[in-house]
Amino acid sequence: MPLLLDTAKSAAAVELRSANCITIGLVNNMPDAALEATKRQFVDLIRAAATGCVVRLKLFAMADVPRSARARENLAGRYRDVAELWNERLDGLIVTGTEPRAKDLEDEPYWAALTAIVDGAREHTASTIWSCLAAHAAVLHSDGIVRRPLKEKLSGVFDCDTVAALPQLPIGAPRLRVPHSRYNDLPERVLTGSGYHVLTRSAAAGVDMFARVERHSLFVFLQGHPEYDGGSLLREYRRDVGRFLRGEREHYPALPQGYFDEGATAAAKAFRKLAQGERQDEIMRDFPLAALEAGLAAADAGGESDWRPSAVGIYQSWIDYLKERRAAGKAGRWSPRPRPLAAGGIAGRAAKWGE
Repeated sequence: MPLLLDTAKSAAAVELRSANCITIGLVNNMPDAALEATKRQFVDLIRAAATGCVVRLKLFAMADVPRSARARENLAGRYRDVAELWNERLDGLIVTGTEPRAKDLEDEPYWAALTAIVDGAREHTASTIWSCLAAHAAVLHSDGIVRRPLKEKLSGVFDCDTVAALPQLPIGAPRLRVPHSRYNDLPERVLTGSGYHVLTRSAAAGVDMFARVERHSLFVFLQGHPEYDGGSLLREYRRDVGRFLRGEREHYPALPQGYFDEGATAAAKAFRKLAQGERQDEIMRDFPLAALEAGLAAADAGGESDWRPSAVGIYQSWIDYLKERRAAGKAGRWSPRPRPLAAGGIAGRAAKWGE
């Protein structure tokens, strides 16, 4: 079924009159360099996951996220301000993370705007997905849960085991592949003690996905990035290497785990030795990009990531839940509160989730 990308100037009234249509908002908070790629990744993922319905995707941006003048100009024609979020009903909402600038989240310039979205989403969505830093901000605002800094950036593709399944968001596979890219972590013990249900976790990366009912909405929190395309971690790694060479970060970045094959790993280590010996921006011209692109162990010959089936499965389950809530509302059976969370068995979607 089609995905309709509804920018501020678009109109698709005929399609949107269909009862078989849900509306999802995407609050894209990613930095300028990743803004367009993030939008594309979510568009592609939601399109792949939207079977049996039409999805109208509306783009939103927070004015308080630091951006260049050029980026703001590009946003103006395609993104609505978050002040317009609740002007009409959104079935679901996705709020992305962004690169942290402050040590404490409450010191970020967009903190007030982001917490206002948390409060509004409880009342005005059937479900909201909070991605990475947005997940950390939501639990801090809701329960005072403070993320803990990691010794170094956690980057790579990790096997995540299913530890609970919910009727609202069934997870059909016992193990998922999920990319992670973050500097901070949330302690599982504190999350569960505050009533959150941990759904998936990794022995190496910790909690991956967790959930809780918040008044009218099912909140789903992702510390990972299932939406990433096959080259996302490579682009981030290259960016971080450049920052090291320019003196913008103290330590050389670690290789993403479970991401490169042996040949690419050897090429990356050889360049690291060169960069640490001649720390200057000019040697970035010798960065072995082609060798690393050719050696992505987490991608097939066509460039498709090996976590793609897991990502589609997550969002397909979520979209199915939004469809169910909307159908119940149109039939006069919509409850203002979702069903209480109760862990259930793993069943039903194994084939779709790539297991």
